[in-house]
Amino acid sequence: MVFYQNGPKLSFSQLTHFHDCGTSPAFNGVDCKIFTDPHPGTMSLSILVVIEMFNALNALSENQSLAVVTPLSNLWVVGACVLSLTLHFLIVYLPFFAPVFRVAPLNFEEWKAVVLISFPVLLIDETLKWISRQRDVRGGSPGKDTKKKTHMD
Repeated sequence: MVFYQNGPKLSFSQLTHFHDCGTSPAFNGVDCKIFTDPHPGTMSLSILVVIEMFNALNALSENQSLAVVTPLSNLWVVGACVLSLTLHFLIVYLPFFAPVFRVAPLNFEEWKAVVLISFPVLLIDETLKWISRQRDVRGGSPGKDTKKKTHMD
């Protein structure tokens, strides 16, 4: 909301003191209805759903990259992700669900933001997997017997 070009252009202070809207001069010219708008909550929910779908894909392998163990290696996970996203889209776009879940339809720009905000979870996990593989190559993997054999063994 602070940076979105079609947003209300609120300052951080206004966001953190939104309960004062309508009574404080800091909110002159601000329509207080924006604080009951379901768009921010829908954005948050959508980001959470997309992050969890990325995490499901990350979980295909504990330490191999998605480039090695592709999502096609487990079609059940792909199906579960597709089903989850389909249900999320139904909740967001079917008018029946709007009052039940307090959501609003998102436009293309908002979906781009959802994906961009969610995407770093893939990069972070790929980095952690790479670090894990490097540690394994150097012999520091827990569970591997790294004890050197002696002539007494």
